[in-house]
Amino acid sequence: MPSGIIIIDKPQDWTSMDVCAKLRGAFHEKRIGHAGTLDPMATGVLPVFVGRATRAVQFAETGEKEYLAGLRLGLVTNTQDTSGDALETNPADVSQEALEAALAPFRGELQQVPPMYSAVKINGKKLYELARKGVEVERKARTVTIYSLTLEPGLSPEGDFLLRVRCSKGTYIRTLCHDIGRALGCGGCMSSLVRTQACGFSLEADALPLAQVIDAPDPAALLRPVDQLFRDRPALTVDAKQEERLRHGASPARKGAAPGEYRVYGLRGDFLLLGRVEAGKLTTIKNFFEV
Repeated sequence: MPSGIIIIDKPQDWTSMDVCAKLRGAFHEKRIGHAGTLDPMATGVLPVFVGRATRAVQFAETGEKEYLAGLRLGLVTNTQDTSGDALETNPADVSQEALEAALAPFRGELQQVPPMYSAVKINGKKLYELARKGVEVERKARTVTIYSLTLEPGLSPEGDFLLRVRCSKGTYIRTLCHDIGRALGCGGCMSSLVRTQACGFSLEADALPLAQVIDAPDPAALLRPVDQLFRDRPALTVDAKQEERLRHGASPARKGAAPGEYRVYGLRGDFLLLGRVEAGKLTTIKNFFEV
């Protein structure tokens, strides 16, 4: 059965689940999931996990992400992007210098209120389901981190300002654009979005067009091994006895290894699990061997 990671350059107007549904047919595998939902209007890096590799999704959803976002000033919409209905249109005679100055307060840790058109659940209801019925509810602000926020030279394909954002999990770029526009006094929204990095994978170096994967004679040959997701952890090789104990859920002694997380391999080089060394013992965080 196929197992591994494939980095898709998500096409515009597709949902992340649309991509997974299409890949289930291509790989003939029901166990397919993605890390980090992208809105339909967005394109770019969508890590997709196939087969037993879906056990790694929980580790992929954390970490930094990078985006290129079009910022349209003077327009406020109900969805905080150009796909929604206009609520306000205002003059937006904003210089590059004024915009640069307005970005400063949005760098670092900040409180962000999730938009109504989002999949956040309140009392078991997704916010976008309520929004479509014309219902707006109070949302609690969430702490997010903007590690880097810069104004890129030139304009977006739509003729708007172009922002490069490196941020934490849970950041809404639509809301960031909306809030920047509000700070400038003219309003604003997101006009385009490309995710350029996620899970340590980049759009330029790693992502494949969905059509290329679907049309490939052997899509499984395009899969990356799941241990690539953990390449920032050091590798640790165990002997046959230790491997046997790990496969049975035990925690073998591992003297001499520094405390921390490891990629754990068998003597033949096969990736067994993500593990942790603590107090001289090796414990399993998540195994990836076939049972």
